Amino acid sequence: MYRILLNMLASICFLCGCSRIYMNDFSGPPVFHKDSVEVVAELSGPPGNIAVSHDHRIFFTFHPDGDPEIKVAEWTGGVAVPFPDSDFQKKKSDKPFFDTVLSLRIDAENRLWTLDHGYFGIRQPRLMAFDIRTGEVLHQHDFPSDTAGFGSFLNDFQVTSSGDTIFIADTGAPVPLIGGDPAIVVYNVKTKTARRVLEDHESVRASDKTLRIGQEDFSLMGMALKIAVDSIALDRDNQWLYYGAVNGENLYRIRAEDLTDQTLSPERLASRIEVFAEKTMSDGITTDLTGNIYLSDMENSAVHVIGQDRRLKSLIKDPAFRWPDGFSFGPDGWLYFTCSDLMNVVGKSASHIREHAPYRIFRFKPGGQGIPGH
Repeated sequence: MYRILLNMLASICFLCGCSRIYMNDFSGPPVFHKDSVEVVAELSGPPGNIAVSHDHRIFFTFHPDGDPEIKVAEWTGGVAVPFPDSDFQKKKSDKPFFDTVLSLRIDAENRLWTLDHGYFGIRQPRLMAFDIRTGEVLHQHDFPSDTAGFGSFLNDFQVTSSGDTIFIADTGAPVPLIGGDPAIVVYNVKTKTARRVLEDHESVRASDKTLRIGQEDFSLMGMALKIAVDSIALDRDNQWLYYGAVNGENLYRIRAEDLTDQTLSPERLASRIEVFAEKTMSDGITTDLTGNIYLSDMENSAVHVIGQDRRLKSLIKDPAFRWPDGFSFGPDGWLYFTCSDLMNVVGKSASHIREHAPYRIFRFKPGGQGIPGH
C-alpha cells in the first residue's frame, strides 16, 4: 500500500508541475583545512548515527534506508561487529530485535540507547537501552500507535544527564499526505510514559525549501522530499533543547523544563520557543561544554558551529563528506561524524548503493570539548 500511495503522489506532483525553492547559502570559508579530518572507518554500506564511549568504543547504525543486514554495530579491529550479537539483527517473533534503528546515544551510566522507528510506524517503534559491557537489555519501551503510529518517524533523540528523560524528534515520513505530523516526543524513563508536544508547530515543520546537492534535488519518484524536525540536541547543562527541521532555515530552542511541564497548555508551551539562529540545511547536531552547537550540512558537505553569539561559522568543507549526518563527541576533544550519502541511498537499488561504497566515518578536533556518546 505504501508504494502504491507513493506512485499516486508522484503522478500528482508531475501533473501539477510543483515548483522548487532553494535555500540561501549561509556557509562561509572553513576554519580548518580538510587535512585536519581523519577517516575512522570505511564501510560497505551507509552509516546512520554514531555514539562513542568514554573508553573509545565506537558504536553506530547502518542506515535503515540501505536495507542493511547489520543494524547496530561496533567498529573494532577495523571491522563492523554486530552489537550486541548477530541474532539481534534478525526478525524474531518471540524476542525483541532490531528492525529500522537509526539513532543511538550513550548516557552517563554507560548505557547504549537505540531508537527504532518501526518502518515509519507501520511496524513496532521501540526504544531500548543496553549495558555496553555485557549486551544485556536494561530498558525497553514499545511505543503505542497514539504516540508513534502510521506515518511517524522517530528519528533522532537526546538523553538527559540523569538518564530520566529522553527527547525524540518525530520527523514524520517525508512524503506529502502519507507522513504523520512532526512533533517532539517526551519520554519519561522511570514511568515508561511518552507524550507528544509541539505537534505540527511551525518550529518542527519543514519549510518550502528543497534540499539540493550539486545540481540534484533530493527527491523520490519526482517528489522533492521535505524533512521536518530531525536536528535535536541538549546543551550540557540540560537547560535548553535545540532543534530544527532538516529543510529549515531556523534553529530553535526551548527550555527542557518547559517540555516536561505537563501543566502547560500547547499554546503556553509554544510561547516559550525561541528562534536561536539562522542555519543551513542540517541533519545531526550536537553541543559542547561551552554551549556551541555543531551542525552537519549535506548541501555544502560541511560541518558548522553556532556559538552563543548566534552566528554560524563553517569549520570544515570537503566534497568527500557525502551527506554529513550524525555526530558524537569522543574522548580527547574528538568530534566524530558519519556520512550517509543519502542521495545515493534513498530509493536506490542495492547494486547502486554497493557501487557508491565505501561509506565513511570521520573525526576531527573542533576546539571544544564535549561529552562522549552525545
